[in-house]
Order: sequence, then structure tokens, then C-alpha cells
Amino acid sequence: MSLARFRIAARLFAVAALAALTAGCFQPMYAEHADGTPGLREKLMGVELPPVDKPNASHEARLGVEIRNALAFKLYGTATGLPPTHRLVLRFYTSRSSLMIDPNTALPTSENVGIDAQYNLIEISSNKSVMTGTTFARTSYDMPGSLQRFARARAFRDAEDRAAQEIADNIQTRLAAFFTAGT
Repeated sequence: MSLARFRIAARLFAVAALAALTAGCFQPMYAEHADGTPGLREKLMGVELPPVDKPNASHEARLGVEIRNALAFKLYGTATGLPPTHRLVLRFYTSRSSLMIDPNTALPTSENVGIDAQYNLIEISSNKSVMTGTTFARTSYDMPGSLQRFARARAFRDAEDRAAQEIADNIQTRLAAFFTAGT
């Protein structure tokens, strides 16, 4: 056997040995456990999502419902939640800023929508906070000419909905990490 073939064989053996050593460490997040403990899906389905505390019929109330619905779909899927073990309290603030101004009309042509959210996961049995965090989302949208008011309003709403989905994604990812790792 030549020296080059021996080196290749030794490298392949080393890679196979390392893979065999770490194979027992890997466990998919959403896999069912053989020992009967609840899996991540069941833990996420035990999170209660109370309505966001915003004044009824306000602009932010619509956005709170959008975030809550997106988060509920990510946690429960098409099913309903299980008996709650945790409660997720959500607070958020919105912002809007102009990115570009048309020099001829002095009207904005591109704007940015921002949502800053704070969340607190409370264990229901002890009423203690077990995890807190913050997240944010920024989405931009272009506005058509100044005479197209409906298109401008729809672009703003679509940008808010995209930001709400991003907030829900961030919170769901953090909750999954918490229930998997416990921290």
C-alpha cells in the first residue's frame, strides 16, 4: 500500500471514529422521546397565550391579534393547545420612520415599520417567571405615488404583518430552545 493511500484510509477512519463518538449526542428537537417524557411539541402546546393588553379597536390591537395568531399557529399548529403549563405575556411597541423622501413632492417613497417586543414566560403552577426576553423586527415597504392612498395603506399593513410574523418566529424559536435546553 502506498503512503498516499494509507493517509487517505487513516483520515477516513478518523472521521468515521469521530462520527461514531458523537452519534449518540444528536437528538432532533421535535422527536418523540422513547422514555415517555413529553416532547417539544407537547411542551409548546402547553403555553397559554393571553390576549395582548392594548386598547380595543386601536391600531395596535389589530397588530397584537396578528402576533398572537401567528404565534399560536407556530406553537400549536392546526390543533388546539393542551392544558396550559406556562403563560406567555407579550408587550410590544411599534415605530414608523421614513427612509426616502421624494425631492419634488417632499413625501416619503419608502418607509420602515418596526416592532419591539418583550415577552415573559410564567410557569402557571408556581406563578414564577422562568424566562424573559426581547426581540424586534424591522420591515420596509415602498409607497406608490401620492394619489394611491389605498395602495399606500395596504403596503403599510403588509409590512406590519411581515413584522408580526418575524416577531412570532423569533419568540417561537426562543421558546423551543428554552424547552429543549431548559435555559
